[in-house]
Amino acid sequence: MHPALASTLSAVDPEIAELIALEEVRQRDKVRLIASENYVSGAVLAATGSILTNKYSEGYAGKRYYEGQQYVDRIETLAIDRAKAVFGAEHVNVQPYSGSPANLAIYFAFLKPGDTVMGMALPAGGHLTHGWGVSITGSYFKAVQYGVREDTHRVDMDAVRELARKERPKLMFAGGTAIPRTIEWAAYAEIAKEVGAIFAADMAHISGLVAGGAHPSPIPYADVVSTTTHKTLRGPRGGMLLCTAAHAKAIDRAVFPGLQGGPHDHTTAGLAVALREAQQESFKTYAHGIVANSRALAAAMIEHGFTLITGGSDNHLILADLTTKDVSGKIGAKALDAAGMELNYNSIPFDKRKPFDPSGIRIGTAAVTSRGMGAPEMKQIAAWMARAIAAPADAALHATIAGEVRELCAKFPAPGLLI
Repeated sequence: MHPALASTLSAVDPEIAELIALEEVRQRDKVRLIASENYVSGAVLAATGSILTNKYSEGYAGKRYYEGQQYVDRIETLAIDRAKAVFGAEHVNVQPYSGSPANLAIYFAFLKPGDTVMGMALPAGGHLTHGWGVSITGSYFKAVQYGVREDTHRVDMDAVRELARKERPKLMFAGGTAIPRTIEWAAYAEIAKEVGAIFAADMAHISGLVAGGAHPSPIPYADVVSTTTHKTLRGPRGGMLLCTAAHAKAIDRAVFPGLQGGPHDHTTAGLAVALREAQQESFKTYAHGIVANSRALAAAMIEHGFTLITGGSDNHLILADLTTKDVSGKIGAKALDAAGMELNYNSIPFDKRKPFDPSGIRIGTAAVTSRGMGAPEMKQIAAWMARAIAAPADAALHATIAGEVRELCAKFPAPGLLI
């Protein structure tokens, strides 16, 4: 945090100021491998923490319900225009509060309660909002799920087509939260067209890779695309919807007034900054670096005896099965956290363990790439992971490794942190 802001906060609320300062130290000193996290730039932080948080802007640019929108309208228009340029979309809505509300807007735009939605099952790598039972999307709609092959852990598009022909969904999702391989957007689009479904592509995890040309784009194939604005895109916490011109009115009405009131203008400004950064050549280097690091880390983990779902990675994400390491994903994740490496425990396809104590861990390389780390550091991280997980109860070893991690992190300053 900027020293002037830290001083102001400390004077008003020292408890919160101290906790934020401790969090900043944690983000500085740990290897952050959570696939949905990253570091934003100082410029994105400045915009997100600006006085725009004081403004209320219900409606859309040029059609607001409050006065005083002269500058907010220009900010939102900039964000939209930049998103169109980065992704090649015909229409963009930058107002969703996050990825899940963005997905809910897709339902509200195209479905009625009880209509059929088809998405990837959560245990196979899908997202809660793609029709999983514990989500509102699985309660208010008839949800059918496809999965992955048990032998390869990859999607069988013939099985997807067969299920779609049987169930005739009105809405079909592709994408998810734990998919380590390239998503075949064109194949999904072909199936959706055959059965008359709206095709929604959820690129929340990989939107930064798409923006940087490191993953195929769903824009040419999908009726509507949803994404978060953080993760690999390296913006503030928010959501975005991109669609064809034919669906623009339905999507906008679903977001406002359908699901939301006033947008978060400070978030919109932070997103506009992030999208400007995504237009730079350095962003392409960063996006391709994420994939290179993921592949390097995956290869190094295999050398250390880790079992990886699908055997590797094509994007930012690695999913590992710790069964062969004789520890659960939860125990492994906690051991790694104590050793200075932050990630999350995660279910794997056909997991025999419960979701809150699953067999796997999920790893992402966006944040370490933002720090400038490369293949040599990925090899070192894999070695540390193997040591820590081999002795999950050895607190002294974990403390030793955490010290080594801090030394490495000191060589690669994190964007946006001033300490």
